[in-house]
Amino acid sequence: MKPTTKTWVPPKKAPFPSKEEILRFITETPGVVGKREIARAFHIQNDDRIVLKAILKEMTDEGMLNRGHKKAMHKGGELPKVAVVEVSGRDKDGHAIVKLDQWEGHQPLILLHEDRRIGALGNGDRALVRIERISAAVHEARIIRRLEAGVPPFMGRFNLIKSRNGGMEGRITPVDKKLRAEFSVTEDHYNGAKNGELVLAEEVRGRSGRPLGLRPARVRECLGSLDAPRSISLIAIHAHEIPVDFDPAAVREAKEAKPAPFENRTDLRQIALITVDPADARDHDDAVWAEADPDPKNPGGWHVIVAIADVGHYVRPGSALDRDARKRGNSVYFPDRVVPMLPEELSADLCSLMPGVERATLAVHMWFDADGAKIRHEFVRGIMKSAANLSYEVFQAAYDGHGTPDTDPLLESVIKPLYGAYFAVERERQRRGALELDMPERKIRLDDSGRVIDVRERERLDAHKLIENFMIAANVAAAETLEKHRELCMYRVHDEPSPEKVEALREFLETLNIKLAKGQVLSPALFNRVLERAKDSPEAHVVNQVVLRSQMQAIYAPDNLGHFGLALRRYAHFTSPIRRYSDVLVHRALISALKFGSDGLSSEDRAQFSETGELISGTERRAMAAERDSNDRYLASFLSERVGATFTGRISSATRFGLFISLDETGADGLVLISSLRGDYYHLDENRHSLTGERTGRIYRIGDPVTVTLVEATPLTGGIRLEMVEDSKSDQKLNRRVRASVTREKPKKTGKPARGKRR
Repeated sequence: MKPTTKTWVPPKKAPFPSKEEILRFITETPGVVGKREIARAFHIQNDDRIVLKAILKEMTDEGMLNRGHKKAMHKGGELPKVAVVEVSGRDKDGHAIVKLDQWEGHQPLILLHEDRRIGALGNGDRALVRIERISAAVHEARIIRRLEAGVPPFMGRFNLIKSRNGGMEGRITPVDKKLRAEFSVTEDHYNGAKNGELVLAEEVRGRSGRPLGLRPARVRECLGSLDAPRSISLIAIHAHEIPVDFDPAAVREAKEAKPAPFENRTDLRQIALITVDPADARDHDDAVWAEADPDPKNPGGWHVIVAIADVGHYVRPGSALDRDARKRGNSVYFPDRVVPMLPEELSADLCSLMPGVERATLAVHMWFDADGAKIRHEFVRGIMKSAANLSYEVFQAAYDGHGTPDTDPLLESVIKPLYGAYFAVERERQRRGALELDMPERKIRLDDSGRVIDVRERERLDAHKLIENFMIAANVAAAETLEKHRELCMYRVHDEPSPEKVEALREFLETLNIKLAKGQVLSPALFNRVLERAKDSPEAHVVNQVVLRSQMQAIYAPDNLGHFGLALRRYAHFTSPIRRYSDVLVHRALISALKFGSDGLSSEDRAQFSETGELISGTERRAMAAERDSNDRYLASFLSERVGATFTGRISSATRFGLFISLDETGADGLVLISSLRGDYYHLDENRHSLTGERTGRIYRIGDPVTVTLVEATPLTGGIRLEMVEDSKSDQKLNRRVRASVTREKPKKTGKPARGKRR
């Protein structure tokens, strides 16, 4: 039998209790204790309850008592047994940390015991919990009931406006488009914020008695002037909680790092390895070299070396550098800055393969036959000295006969052999049938002050494909080596499309008279045939988009499912350890498998391998979302001075609330609200990616070219609002006819039609 908890019970005819007796009763009684329980225990009735209420207020004012959830009482300085808490973040081990509602003073450390039946709580979410002390400094909260979802800390623009009484009132306009309402800020919650500044804020809880009006908030941190162009990427960094500051211990480790010793390393310094990167790249973690294979058994074949910065030598398992790199998962790239995975002392120096400087490397020799099929490969841990750092454009120009004094000495010995090997490997890639999507990529160019100069489509050169093909081959070699040695591998997994997505794609293609036959084995080549049929047609752009959307998202995992898009049975990321933690783990695994040193996979790495795969898949998605949001805001800023102008574009998405239009000039995505579409009620056909007018039969379909007017561009949120341009008199006649028809008839009740505005 369980031992019963002894509770102190006052005698029936006890005199009116003293403060000490009340406090003893609250402390020793299990469960929730409020005024009612105290009155019942001490037999306090009628008018004496008023006296009890006054005593309890005195005890609270004196700090003897604290009030918790639903006026429950507990000893001052101690945590309540039951309380409302809010998730404020996670510790380094991933445990949710919560803070008490309406708690004065320093918040105690309370870890949330998460219940699978209730589901995980995110930042800002609230719950009613039971609190238990598990050590002198740490408490644990167990969820009793999940409360309404909270608004996590948010960013916004702080403004001062005139109030009705002639004074000034604070307002915060959130940068997140989902938080559409403004928040009010009282003067005691300004926290030093100035008019027009970017701030980090949080909602103030407990608005009882204020059902109407703006929701109250407080400023937590001032982030600087919103007018500064570089604040755009700062918004994305804070909004997506991307870590910016390194642990001081990690910075110290990076600063104290020394060049790798030569012992037990292969000397590659006499080989003219070169790096080829974007012109504005600050870190260079991969170098390449090629020659015609001198082996007479491989006529027309090629010998290629891909050398990668030996990041594993500097980022050791369990170090502060390792913990920070794992938490970040990857570097994040914005038009005006990079949030690196590693401190600059490593990413831009010791781990960067700069010209003429000796650097540690993990390199792979690969031998290809004349048709580009890989015959064999071999990894070495070495020392190299880059012969040159070239941009893609300069590298391509040198091969095309427009060399420079820097590239002329390398043309015959390095550049031409690299292209020769590339053409062979490219033939193999085409035979393999990797997915060939044609999706133009744009680059936002800024001036020195951080303002957008222009937006240009990135030119796709053979130089880009050359480096890409060699990196893919090196990544495959890494995965094959780890499988051969039965070592753990962090695969880059890209599963085949789901049957549901394939069926939706098939139905859409039928509307374009493009057949995707049923019953075929799914392969990238199957999709390539679809793309080839649409090539050079008006529908080419939309077909590429819809095929892309049918694909699964690639992830990191220790279980190999192959890479569908590349048509590869095994694939791992090995070639970018400066900016991806997945590559660091693959380097460590190779070091362990090939016995290159003692700095391979640790026991902790192995124990949390699956968890790390999920973590870095998440940080990759986070980085992509932040980069996309930043680009949206830069584009909105660029277009904000052209409100009223007319643009051409294509419908990129159809939804119940409107059409997204991709503008031809900049690639910016803007929204045409369905309420602005004239003269009809519109229904969404999800399979056909279109809106269809109920009466007119007019169809707005993904990929259709349109002409639009820019109505609004908001840099704060990145929102761009457009309206369709009516370009013919027949449209106007049609609209008048539809208006007359709509006034006579009610719309058909076929589901929930998306309603267009009648003008």
